Amino acid sequence: MKKRVLIADDDRSLLWVLDRFFRDKRFQPLCATDGGQAQNILETERVELALMDINMPGKTGLQILKELKGLKDLPPVIIMTAEATMENTIAAMKHGALDYISKPVDLDELEIIVGRAMENARLRKEISTLKKTLEQKWASETVFVGRSRAAERIFKTIGRIAPRNVTVLIQGESGTGKEIVAKLIHFNSPRREGPFVAVNSAAVPRELMESELFGHEKGAFTGATETRKGRFELADGGTIFLDEIGDMDVGLQAKLLRVLQEKEFYRIGGKEPIRVDARIIAATNQNLEKCVEQGRFREDLYYRLNVVSINIPPLRERKEDIVPLSEYFLERFVEEMGVERRMLSREALAALKSYNWPGNVRELENVLRRAVLLSSSVVITPEDLALRGRREKKESLEAIIERRLAPFIEKTSTRGRQHLYADILPLLERPLIRLVLKKTRFNQLRAAELLGINRNTLRKKIKELNITRKDLSD
Repeated sequence: MKKRVLIADDDRSLLWVLDRFFRDKRFQPLCATDGGQAQNILETERVELALMDINMPGKTGLQILKELKGLKDLPPVIIMTAEATMENTIAAMKHGALDYISKPVDLDELEIIVGRAMENARLRKEISTLKKTLEQKWASETVFVGRSRAAERIFKTIGRIAPRNVTVLIQGESGTGKEIVAKLIHFNSPRREGPFVAVNSAAVPRELMESELFGHEKGAFTGATETRKGRFELADGGTIFLDEIGDMDVGLQAKLLRVLQEKEFYRIGGKEPIRVDARIIAATNQNLEKCVEQGRFREDLYYRLNVVSINIPPLRERKEDIVPLSEYFLERFVEEMGVERRMLSREALAALKSYNWPGNVRELENVLRRAVLLSSSVVITPEDLALRGRREKKESLEAIIERRLAPFIEKTSTRGRQHLYADILPLLERPLIRLVLKKTRFNQLRAAELLGINRNTLRKKIKELNITRKDLSD
């Protein structure tokens, strides 16, 4: 099918020449003798190229360009002018013309310009197609799946804060989906057309982090052979996602605070401030309040980041989300790998629900990807999930105790005299001694040997903790 070109000029002799020229180049010309006809063709017909006179009856080429600047799929426009002045040239390019050519038209020059315009159109089409493909892929992978109340709260919070240009702090264990939540906020915000730039504070060496965030000037330090933009500069007009913010060096936190307050920064070695308009979303798997108390995180920065807080519970605390997450991952992997549709057996689903998921949603994703890849049947069994070896990696006793104690410690005031050691130690000693006595059927000599303590010490503990034979029969 021939490419169609609009030729708009009130000079009929020139129209005839250009009509012949484009037909020889295997184009299908659509001719217009005034601005109204030209604009109507651009609005109603699909054309691959437009060649318009700058001065025509009705509307000028510049007026048409100005009015149709936002028109979807506007073709490359070449402006023809008998007065190739600086003002005309600037005006044409300002309103979106790809190029211009002076009258009388040199057909050899026009051939070069048309070739350049068509190559530009081809590249624009390829970029547009690639962008749509990437957006579809990005959208398919940027999904926070869940039916739990916790998931619903997260959805509602995203909906409320995404349109508003506020700083957000996302907290949760590794693998819970903090970056996905950050992307959803960006994608549903007025900044969606801008860049989303992510930087992991824990993955970049401290001595390189400042350059990573703010960039550097040529010669700023040994090895700085050229000027380099930092992540903040690259995120201008969009969103910057600062992952693992709790690992950021305290000295660098002060510079980050300045960006939040002043909306500007200096490159390393730079003398002029650089203004930046980037929304900041931070994330951490640490307790930042505790980091503030320990002097590892600036209190003023914490409050500037924590304008809106989103807490993502670990998967073990929202197990009702395992089923929809599993369905989502299976459907995605089947499409990605081009294999037959997979389904989970009842036993496999029960295994997924009973597993503790220390790696959270990321671990579930990896388990199901492996199962889809290696299962020999359309029905995935517990053996395909290979969770047995993973169960051996359950939390240590120390980790379990620490996790259970943490909420109690958090609620304890840091002011005034406390008796935490004296209060908590008996709570740990009593179940230990009870279990050992139960194992030895209240044989205190054997129990003392198992515990590695003196028999008299054991008797004293039994009395202090008020442990009786009746307690062991519970």
